[in-house]
Amino acid sequence: MPERLTEMLMDTWTPLIILWITVLPSIYMAPMNQSQVLPSGSSTGLKRLNEEQRVLHRSRRGWVWNQMFVLEEFSGPEPILVGRLHTDLDPGSSKIKYILSGDGAGTIFVINDKTGDIHAMKRLDREEKAEYTLTAQAVDRDTNQPLEPPSEFIIKVQDINDNAPEFVEGPYHATVPEMSLVGTFVTKVTATDADDPVYGNSAKLVYSILEGQPYFSIEPHTAIIKTALPNMDREAKEEYFVVIQAKDMGGHMGGLSGTTTVTITLSDVNDNPPKFAQSLYHFSVMEDVALGEPIGRVKANDLDIGENAKSSYDIVEGDGMDIFEITTDAQTQDGVIRVRKPLDFETKKSYTLKVEAANIHLDPRFLSGGPFKDTATVKIVVEDADEPPVFSSPTYLLEVHENAALNSVLGQVTAHDPDVSSSPIRFSIDRHTDLERQFNINAEDGKITLATPLDRETSTWHNITIVATETRNHSQVSRVPVAIKVLDVNDNAPEFASEHEAFLCENGKPGQVIQIVSAVDKDDPKNGHYFLYSLLPEMVNNPNFTIKKNEDNTLSILAKHSGFSRQKQEVYLLPIIISDSGTPPMSSTGTLTIRVCGCSSDGTVQSCNAEAYVLPIGLSMGALIAILACIILLLVIVVLFVTLRRHKNEPLIIKDDEDVRENIIRYDDEGGGEEDTEAFDIATLQNPDGINGFLPRKDIKPDLQFMPRQGLAPVPNGVDVDEFINVRLHEADNDPTAPPYDSIQIYGYEGKGSAAGSLSSLESSTSDSDQNFDYLSEWGPRFKRLGELYSVGESDKET
Repeated sequence: MPERLTEMLMDTWTPLIILWITVLPSIYMAPMNQSQVLPSGSSTGLKRLNEEQRVLHRSRRGWVWNQMFVLEEFSGPEPILVGRLHTDLDPGSSKIKYILSGDGAGTIFVINDKTGDIHAMKRLDREEKAEYTLTAQAVDRDTNQPLEPPSEFIIKVQDINDNAPEFVEGPYHATVPEMSLVGTFVTKVTATDADDPVYGNSAKLVYSILEGQPYFSIEPHTAIIKTALPNMDREAKEEYFVVIQAKDMGGHMGGLSGTTTVTITLSDVNDNPPKFAQSLYHFSVMEDVALGEPIGRVKANDLDIGENAKSSYDIVEGDGMDIFEITTDAQTQDGVIRVRKPLDFETKKSYTLKVEAANIHLDPRFLSGGPFKDTATVKIVVEDADEPPVFSSPTYLLEVHENAALNSVLGQVTAHDPDVSSSPIRFSIDRHTDLERQFNINAEDGKITLATPLDRETSTWHNITIVATETRNHSQVSRVPVAIKVLDVNDNAPEFASEHEAFLCENGKPGQVIQIVSAVDKDDPKNGHYFLYSLLPEMVNNPNFTIKKNEDNTLSILAKHSGFSRQKQEVYLLPIIISDSGTPPMSSTGTLTIRVCGCSSDGTVQSCNAEAYVLPIGLSMGALIAILACIILLLVIVVLFVTLRRHKNEPLIIKDDEDVRENIIRYDDEGGGEEDTEAFDIATLQNPDGINGFLPRKDIKPDLQFMPRQGLAPVPNGVDVDEFINVRLHEADNDPTAPPYDSIQIYGYEGKGSAAGSLSSLESSTSDSDQNFDYLSEWGPRFKRLGELYSVGESDKET
């Protein structure tokens, strides 16, 4: 009881006690004898004591004091007295001077150097700095010599309730399931107080709810928020706004407080069943709707959200359970009704279904509240549509023998119009499936007939498509596949599987199997092939060979005797008759070639030609032929090489002298004008070697031999060069023995009509003095130098 009373008094009178301690000196100045122990923490005094023991000299103790305290946030007209320092060396005179140093000395804390009183000059905040460490020393006022070693002491700032609680992490958001029980944990909030949590109740917090009752409650000391009401329904109210208060001083009057908000959201649980918006739904659908096509939607609403609102739909009753199906749209949660099987207006015109919607995710806590499902009735009306013809079968299979007569009926397809109007049907063959037009169909009754002969060995199956079209509406078309199988008849004779050539050793023994042959038949009998082998009637008593039928339907050829010789007979021909077991039976004759060969002792064939006897030992006929071929090829190459070199070195035209056309004729005679015709003989333009006769060619061989042309006599000097060249050109064009068109014909004639005219001075009829050569400069750069020379000559004459 005394302790409880003391605590209550302390809570009530703490501010007054702190103030009293602050005003009164907190230093206890009591002299101590040398045997007293210094208080703990007085390291300076302990140091001085160790020094006195070391010099074996004792002196009286200086001073001792406890911690000093100053109240924070204290403000008044005068500085607040924190405490007083006093030394036992002070007799009361004014020779002692007190000095203060350390944290805040001279600024925050000021000491009276005469009395030792320490004052706080500023308002202090414990939350900024809780304590100050200072050093005090007493010195001689006149000499400033220390009388005592310096000692440290602490001034603690005593807390007052000047900080309100704060919710650092607020505002808060929390979630709790709807329909939770009372006391269900929601969340926890935390407030902090900057005041001293050790001293007093300044930091002792108590929590309470200002807004949010009666739905939620909070623990006063732990700040845990819990539900306070049962059966809170999210569908009624989903979000709550709660205000929490934290108050210091233990919640007593005068304490400071802070608030925060907590937004509490009720999360959904599956506590509501699905419910159809209406109890009866009506839909209509065309009878030709495609399978899987949606025809309508139903919706069961659920007040819950998310997974709790998901429902599955099912058809539980009705006369169309096998015709329709219902699925769930994952996006809209609708029930989608689709067609599973074809509808037929003529068969059934309406259907009635009972659909059910049930929650997928159930909560066991609420199952007692009733079934989480609902039902509705759906009526579906089928509407008539113009439907295409319907075949009596989805596919048809027909069989026909390959020797069937043309226009014979292979089979029949049937179709009808399912509509009430029952339109007539016309049949046709899709010719894209019968490109060779092997079949026909009767457009009225659908009978399929043969148009061209069939051959099973060429094609066993024929797949065609039959098209049925309504005569009243050509857009209504149906198709059906028809497979026609061609059945086999025995119309092919058996024959050897391959061209056989047997080899018989000269040293063979009687009864030795020479060759085993097999036969094939293009026909395909039901019981398989069975072949009969026999020799021709005239070869039954063949003295050299006989045959033997094997169990595997093959034939063995055997030798009747030994001593066969290549020199005597190299090749034997053995005709064999092959018959099948068909109806009627078919047969053919195959000839087996048997070649006599020389063999080694183990029966290996070495040579089958009679010429092998005359060949050198170790050299076969094939090797000899290869050697001869190589020799002939080398001779051909040599002959071609020599011929090409000789042909390349010989000229194309046979001539004795060098052709003048291949030389440059140079002469320095200026000429005497038009009357001077002796300077150049125009006859040199003619081929000098061709004057007296015909020039044979070596590069070509003319198809026809022409008589040599009569050589032209030398032309007179006054001949017309144009006429001469045209004559020679005409002869060259009509003479196959003349040089080919790709040869070069060279004539030393410039021609007429030159822009420069004649440069000969003989042509001029005037004297040199009358000539004007200025026009030469107009002919271009080629005549520029010539014009300059003549111009210079005229100038010299004038000079």
